[in-house]
Amino acid sequence: MLPTKQGSIRLFRLAGITVFLHWSWILFVPVRIGMRAYQYTSLTWNVVEYLALFLIVLMHEFGHSLACRQVGGQADQIILWPLGGVAYVAPPQRPGATLWSIAAGPLVNLILLPVLTGLIFLTDALGLQQAMPNAAKFLNVIWTINLVLLIFNLLPIYPLDGGQILRSLLWFVLGRAQSLFVASIIGFLGVIGLIPVVLWNMHGEASGSNSVQGYIWIAVLGFFVLLNCWRGFQEARALSRFEKLPRHAEYACPACKAAPPLAPMWLCGNCRNRCDIFQTLGQCPHCGAHFTSTRCLDCGVTSPIGEWIGRAPPMPQR
Repeated sequence: MLPTKQGSIRLFRLAGITVFLHWSWILFVPVRIGMRAYQYTSLTWNVVEYLALFLIVLMHEFGHSLACRQVGGQADQIILWPLGGVAYVAPPQRPGATLWSIAAGPLVNLILLPVLTGLIFLTDALGLQQAMPNAAKFLNVIWTINLVLLIFNLLPIYPLDGGQILRSLLWFVLGRAQSLFVASIIGFLGVIGLIPVVLWNMHGEASGSNSVQGYIWIAVLGFFVLLNCWRGFQEARALSRFEKLPRHAEYACPACKAAPPLAPMWLCGNCRNRCDIFQTLGQCPHCGAHFTSTRCLDCGVTSPIGEWIGRAPPMPQR
């Protein structure tokens, strides 16, 4: 359950990456500003604070996207929504490439920490704490927000960045399917473990409007995490079945050298039927269309069929 660009507002395009704002973010604006309406002497600072949060989340997502491109992956879309942001990245299916694509997001927040700390010390040294109390409070709040986002994203709960980083590290040892399976289970346990903590805090606190809104938000986030853990668990099962398929030992992907599966898993763009293009020598048995290139189901890289390394007869070309 991730936001899509359908129903989202296109904001701008930078470095080949289009940024969208999900419609639900607009509904969240009055809630967020209202929760902090009395923190400053002017409501303008609440708006500035909200825009700063928007900017920090956006920088975090650009970190993911640019890192993914650096390792040869695809990343051209970012969607901002009330639970943060989603960078739609497709890194090469290698643990190292996935690890860097995910870790680069929290790294942005880590780099911001000393920058914001320096600004706070500078304003204190210049005496702006007394002269401009709203600005001083704003810097402290932004420093706290950035730190909370960093810590929260590093929690080892899938699909948060920390959970995906854990999955990438486990991938080196357990493989693609088992690493996702373990990360999903840990995500389930993490959310379940937070339930008694939240209930304990709710019991010990007065039920003010801000507290209620905060716990509602935690509940929404918990549901989102549980749903994506379940999707990750299902994907891990599908990957496990895929890895057990027999392979065409006579062929190998030009990019990752993996042998293609011996199964009808390639979709013909002409008749929309599935076939095994390596068994049919690059020709759809249903409509006779020829494949000139194909996508490796292991690493995701598309290569001309003639470049697949193997001992079989050459594939027909257009």
